Amino acid sequence: MPAPHLPSEIRAALDEVRARYGAPVDDAHLIRQHSNAAVALPSAGLLVRIAGRGKLDRIAVSMAVTRWLADRGYPAVEPAADEPLVVGEQVVSVWRLLDVQADEPGSAADLGRLLRELHDLPAPPVGLPDLRDPLGSVAAAVQDHPGGMTDQDRVWLMARIDALRESWTDLQPTLPVGLVHGDAHSNNLMRLAAGGVVLGDWDHVSRGPREWDLVQPYYMARRFGRHDRRELDEFAEVYGWDVRGWAGFEFLVQVREVTGLSPYVRKASHDEWSRDEVAHRIATIRDHDSAAAWNSPRKP
Repeated sequence: MPAPHLPSEIRAALDEVRARYGAPVDDAHLIRQHSNAAVALPSAGLLVRIAGRGKLDRIAVSMAVTRWLADRGYPAVEPAADEPLVVGEQVVSVWRLLDVQADEPGSAADLGRLLRELHDLPAPPVGLPDLRDPLGSVAAAVQDHPGGMTDQDRVWLMARIDALRESWTDLQPTLPVGLVHGDAHSNNLMRLAAGGVVLGDWDHVSRGPREWDLVQPYYMARRFGRHDRRELDEFAEVYGWDVRGWAGFEFLVQVREVTGLSPYVRKASHDEWSRDEVAHRIATIRDHDSAAAWNSPRKP
């Protein structure tokens, strides 16, 4: 049976994986718990990802796209099952567990290379959702979890979301619209012990402006100190185009800042650390303080 220290909803998901696939789960250990939970099953060579039920369609698409990418030899995580499972109010997907070098993540140059390869691929034979409203998730989180912030912050944030949504409809991309990863940053790169780097977390894969993928490293550098100027220059050079010179660059970074609030808002009503982080981020956005550092998710 799953380790008793794991939350009950994770144990329920693992029980279903064991029943459905005959996978041993006694050595399960939680490796991530943020917007989704990720649980390694070393004996089975599997990784179990657990998300809210509202993400069923999105996760089904991510599994179909990554299976197509694996068939083409693209270095991405690979599903170990045909489709996600619904367990109560959770969506459970099963993936092949990779042997990664946890202390040596992928670089900005690695990310630039993988995005260049991804954006050069033809459209996959999968019904991709259009990236029409990247702010929908955070808007829903604010409305569904009103206890996650003060009334004043909630009113201000919803007005900010509305303004960004209106400007999104006027966006004029320079690059062709097509397949985008949707959440491409160094945390989603994994360097394999056998060599090479793969790109993971495809839950936001969609059809949209390629610039959406390219601004993410700059947002991560601004708010989390993830890359220095040299690394960002290498990212642009390897990709072959520098998004910083595009007129919509700053706008997309601002959209990224707001969309990044979603998992914190969902937790803030019952988690004091998340509530404080939401308040801090909203205050810095409202004060136009682009130099303020933000905190990364806490490890489980």
